[in-house]
Amino acid sequence: MDIGIGLPSGMPNVPGPLVLDWARKADAAGFSSLGVIDRIVYGNYEPMSVLAAAAAVTQRARLITVILMATLRNAGVLAKEAASIDNLSGGRLTLGLAVGSREDDFRAAPAEPRGRGRRFEGQLTAMRRIWSGEEGDGVMGPTPVQPGGPPILIGGSAPPALRRAGRMGDGYIAGTRDAPQIIEAFNIVEKAWKEAGRPGRPRLAAIRYFALGPDAKERGSKAIADYYSFGPDRALTSLATTPEGVKAHTKACGDVGVDELVWLPSIPEVDQVARLREALPL
Repeated sequence: MDIGIGLPSGMPNVPGPLVLDWARKADAAGFSSLGVIDRIVYGNYEPMSVLAAAAAVTQRARLITVILMATLRNAGVLAKEAASIDNLSGGRLTLGLAVGSREDDFRAAPAEPRGRGRRFEGQLTAMRRIWSGEEGDGVMGPTPVQPGGPPILIGGSAPPALRRAGRMGDGYIAGTRDAPQIIEAFNIVEKAWKEAGRPGRPRLAAIRYFALGPDAKERGSKAIADYYSFGPDRALTSLATTPEGVKAHTKACGDVGVDELVWLPSIPEVDQVARLREALPL
């Protein structure tokens, strides 16, 4: 199982140099991916901008959105942004996408929340056609380094979202679900994949949160409760605040067949990279 680490760009008031230093250290430490999360109405950085910056200061780790709310964005612009990052990074981008659900983000974008599932499917089709050079009034380059464009992992919990991941995605992001819930959701994804006659197997990713060091539980829980003020319970249960907790969550995800686990930080201090690395068998 691959182990990625999130960048602290999802937290408010984090200095830009810290984000870039974190990216460099995580790249050197051997993490498989550098992950970013997405909110509009919050004091965080815009995720695609962060990945473009991270691409410039790293050489090895992949860059992944876990997740980006696609329906808050224009498909053509998002496709061009993704192709640009993929090209600039030498083909290291993975797009984790979903439809989004927060009403305040839709109001601020602005975007229409109704019909977003159908609109999302249209976006997926349009972006892949753009990456292949089949869409638009002219060339909407650059051409992605990865043939066909960056891999797309689809998130969501409702059955239509799970089936969509199997039909239209390269894999599924299970979010912070526990192991039995991951199995249940991924079974639906795999069934839709097979019914669509697709070869191989969809990729499976999951997310966990970590906070390590002095006062880790208090600080980490506070950060998660702030970010998920609309309902932090499930995210809080995914928070590991000791090396033993990190190992237990990692083993549980590996045991159910997760291909990549991305650990998201809830303390914006760069020593968290080394603390997580020490707790993991990378």
